[in-house]
Amino acid sequence: MTQEEYFEIQDQDNQEDNPIPEELAILPLRGVVVFPLTFQALNVGQPRSIRLVDDATVNKQMIGLVTSRDADIEEPSPKDVYEIGVAAVIHRMIKAPDGTIRLLVQGVERIRTTEWLSEQPYLRARVEVLPDTVEESLEVEALMRNAVDLLRRLVSLVSQLPDELLMAAINLDDPRQLVYFIATNIRMEASDSQAILELDSVREKLLRLTNIMTKELEVLELGHKIQSEAQSEMERMQRDYFLREQMKAIKKELGEEDEQAVELEEYRQKIAEAGMPEEAEKEAMRELNRMEKMPPQAAEYSVIKTYLDWLTDMPWQLSTEDQLDIEHARQVLNEDHYDLEDIKDRILEYLAVRKLRQERRAEREEREVQDVIRQEREGVILCFVGPPGTGKTSLGQSIARAMGRQFIRMSLGGMRDEAEIRGHRRTYIGAMPGRIIQGLKRVGTRNPVFMLDEIDKVGSDWRGDPSSALLEVLDPEQNRDFRDHYLDVPFDLSQVMFVTTANVLSTIPAPLRDRMEILELDGYTEDEKVRIAQEYLLPRQIRENSLRQEEVSISEDALRLMVRDYTREAGVRSLERAIGTICRKVATRVAATEGVSVHVTAEQVTDYLGKPRFYFEPAERTEVPGVATGLVWTPTGGDITFIEATRMKGNRRLTLTGKLGDVMKESAQAAVSYVRSKANDLGIDEELFTKSDIHIHVPAGAVPKDGPSAGVTIATALVSLLTGRNVRSKVAMTGEITLRGQVLPV
Repeated sequence: MTQEEYFEIQDQDNQEDNPIPEELAILPLRGVVVFPLTFQALNVGQPRSIRLVDDATVNKQMIGLVTSRDADIEEPSPKDVYEIGVAAVIHRMIKAPDGTIRLLVQGVERIRTTEWLSEQPYLRARVEVLPDTVEESLEVEALMRNAVDLLRRLVSLVSQLPDELLMAAINLDDPRQLVYFIATNIRMEASDSQAILELDSVREKLLRLTNIMTKELEVLELGHKIQSEAQSEMERMQRDYFLREQMKAIKKELGEEDEQAVELEEYRQKIAEAGMPEEAEKEAMRELNRMEKMPPQAAEYSVIKTYLDWLTDMPWQLSTEDQLDIEHARQVLNEDHYDLEDIKDRILEYLAVRKLRQERRAEREEREVQDVIRQEREGVILCFVGPPGTGKTSLGQSIARAMGRQFIRMSLGGMRDEAEIRGHRRTYIGAMPGRIIQGLKRVGTRNPVFMLDEIDKVGSDWRGDPSSALLEVLDPEQNRDFRDHYLDVPFDLSQVMFVTTANVLSTIPAPLRDRMEILELDGYTEDEKVRIAQEYLLPRQIRENSLRQEEVSISEDALRLMVRDYTREAGVRSLERAIGTICRKVATRVAATEGVSVHVTAEQVTDYLGKPRFYFEPAERTEVPGVATGLVWTPTGGDITFIEATRMKGNRRLTLTGKLGDVMKESAQAAVSYVRSKANDLGIDEELFTKSDIHIHVPAGAVPKDGPSAGVTIATALVSLLTGRNVRSKVAMTGEITLRGQVLPV
């Protein structure tokens, strides 16, 4: 391997004393600014720049040094460099074996490029000299002293700045030399250096320099402070650790136990008494051993402590004894809810099976493994589906009361984060278990009634899909080994009775729906609402408004009027609010005058609730040809609607209005086709179709409508229109019509 060889050109004659030529070769610089009256080492590697340096050294010429606006441009053009630079003299040039050149240059004077003469073989430009403006004043003297003082503080904080730099600055009396000397030797962005170079006034240069030095000093002092605090914290932790170890040794000699040892022993005892499965106990002991080997002040210590608290507080073996008295359960369900016989029967069936299983399990001494698993799987998943206000949520509370179990309610409406179900992994700061595990820990039993409310309103986004996480929770074959991300050990959910509620089934994913037993709660009829109001709602509102039973009563006719004219719902929430309004007004009278007893009749309802809010459509609207009554489904229950048809002169055009959906429009077209095909049988003149336009309208045009169930009603309205015969006002219909005239159930 050959030794590196360097070619060196010694110092040239005092060119800095020579006048600056009007034309100079321009050497672009990347990320560095050279100031007048200062020396600067440069590295040159571009072929164009090497050619310039060779020519300048051979001819002993000054060169112009200008800084590129963008340091990433390798061969900048005239538009890529600043206008103002410095005329410089090359004092030393060293050629390295890799082809690059190292220069030592001295800045002479500021220059401005006034005209670019050429770009090849390198940049040349006509320049003008920009002499600095030097003011001699007390302010300049003060600025110089301030700059030296700031430099002194910088030297004390930056180990790379030697003390000789400060001594050299102190010995400079010329403000121009001082500002350029300091600007060359301290850390500074190229843009800040260029800004100082472009200023004409030395006073302004000093001001700009001191501002830059002050900011740099603030950053350095802050970093030094942070480093000192970190060092102090480390020393304090080491000192605390040393003292704690000494304290342990002293207590050991005295026969005393330290707090950490006592705490560890408590956890060891809690783990032994928790009744965990083997995998969970092994994980708990592993974490306890880790905890024993680290100091209490360590961050991981508190994380492990929290984890062990969760593990030992979980109800691994704790469960409440079920009340399997069928008559007691029937009594509780009837006390809390009116009707809902199918739901009550299903709950009683579940209790009956549990009772028989418990009584007859001891009779079978030898059982296969699968039979054991099948008998021990006590969990069941019921899904109550129905309109709002029909008692779905309160039914879950009644089930828990009837069985003597704890009750947990968890709302899923709007949930979008999968971690709400499965929890966060312990690697995250602030991690905690999901709400399933949280609820079980809160009630302290492993067999509560767990209600998942509004399961049809679960969402999903980038954080995951909670409905997919619920698949494991609600599957009896999987939830025996439910693994929360935080606990990371299996927990048996098969003893939990899960109950879910929903308003509609269409938004529940099919795999999730398949894991649940669907029990539909239909809306209440008018008579049922009146009975519920008499037996449940009115007594409850009397209690909530601190009234006595004899102080207020509402007649059956008044309740029926409230159901018809003041509420329009499948459930009874609005009805209860209306009853509450009456009770509050009665409470106001009772509070003002003692001994008042109020009986509300149908005629007095408007005095308490104001004008009726809803009106029924008169059935007599069908007593004209072209109008038929249809039955419709709404979120608040069943209702009737009218379908109107009319015709006018035209050319067989069919117009459909009323904000109809695609399915309903197709149903109308099918009805028209059927009526046309049966025109002769129905006594309709076929020319009515060829010479007329038909318009079908469904009133309440602001309400979207869709579905095939209006097909038979549309066909009836068309036949009524074209035959001139009225449809009976007391007849309403629903059903999909086919082209053969068959009416299909919907």
